[in-house]
Amino acid sequence: MEHRFGRRPGFPLGIEEELLLVDAETFRPANIASDLVGLLDPPAGVIMNDLYEALIECSTPVVASAAEGMDALASLRELIRGTGAAFIGGGLHPHVAFGDVVHVETDRYQDIRREMRGLVSRTPTAALHVHVGMPDPETAIDVCNRMRAYLPLLQALAAHSPFWFGHDSGLASARSTLFRSFPRSTIPPTFAGWEHYQDVVQWCVETAEAPDYTYLWWDIRPSPRLGTIEVRAMDAQSRLESATGIAALVHALAVACANGEEEAAPPTEGIMESSFRAARDGLDATVWWRGAIRPMREVGADALALARGYASELHGEDALEEVERILRDGGGADRMRAAHAAGGMHEVLSRLAAESWGYSSTQTTLPS
Repeated sequence: MEHRFGRRPGFPLGIEEELLLVDAETFRPANIASDLVGLLDPPAGVIMNDLYEALIECSTPVVASAAEGMDALASLRELIRGTGAAFIGGGLHPHVAFGDVVHVETDRYQDIRREMRGLVSRTPTAALHVHVGMPDPETAIDVCNRMRAYLPLLQALAAHSPFWFGHDSGLASARSTLFRSFPRSTIPPTFAGWEHYQDVVQWCVETAEAPDYTYLWWDIRPSPRLGTIEVRAMDAQSRLESATGIAALVHALAVACANGEEEAAPPTEGIMESSFRAARDGLDATVWWRGAIRPMREVGADALALARGYASELHGEDALEEVERILRDGGGADRMRAAHAAGGMHEVLSRLAAESWGYSSTQTTLPS
């Protein structure tokens, strides 16, 4: 398998966020992604289609730090808003009808539609993906193996989709459970090395009759074409600060794993159980960690303690303060439930828009 590992020095970073396009007044889905992609030409980074016309993906250029990535994402969001388009961050639109979707008319997405059928006709899911460049294939595999232990924590920190189809799902991340129903949407096994990884990928793409590894929607995966490992198990965020903090944590933990830091993890089946508990309960979950079932916030404190030792060289110390805030005050799911208690679904949507457009999370009256 050809790869681009080691093409760039150090451990460079890339961040991708999927945003849900909405009408600025009604907050209903706006099926304009292809129009926007044809209109916009960012000076840095990429704005592109995904599967749905009401979903758009913003990707940073290769950056050195999470803070630099935040600046790039902020510019991309501003560029979209400059067209008059509006969007919200979060794993799902909280109040959309089941089946209210329009798919993008490209070969890749039409192939996915034919394969997935009703699975992709429910509602768009929006995720946050973080890439960390790796120096060589062997290090990429080692980091992928070791980072699996942190996937439930990252999922809980990012949990930002408690509502689906106008109702409280009872979950912190309803997006995670919807996406889990897709084929090849799982946590990968540990790999014995680069050759073992290639063998597994070959079996997966051949048995699925898929074109390549990009159709393996694992929660974490090596990305040979980009020369990175990619963490994918996270809801998109309305607050850029939250996306930045989570990216900084992924960045630091990945470098720590590349340096040989390792937590004892249960088999893949055990990590999957913790993943479900993280999706269900968010930061209030208890998961397997260091030999016992422990509170998620304890897992978060341990991960932060490790990450801080690497964040300074990665210029991510300030961004990690947002992770501390999430552990202390709660994340997107908590804020959206508080908004619903205060003013129902309109308040949820107003607050998502306010946070996504760069206004105070406590502001409920949006500018016209």
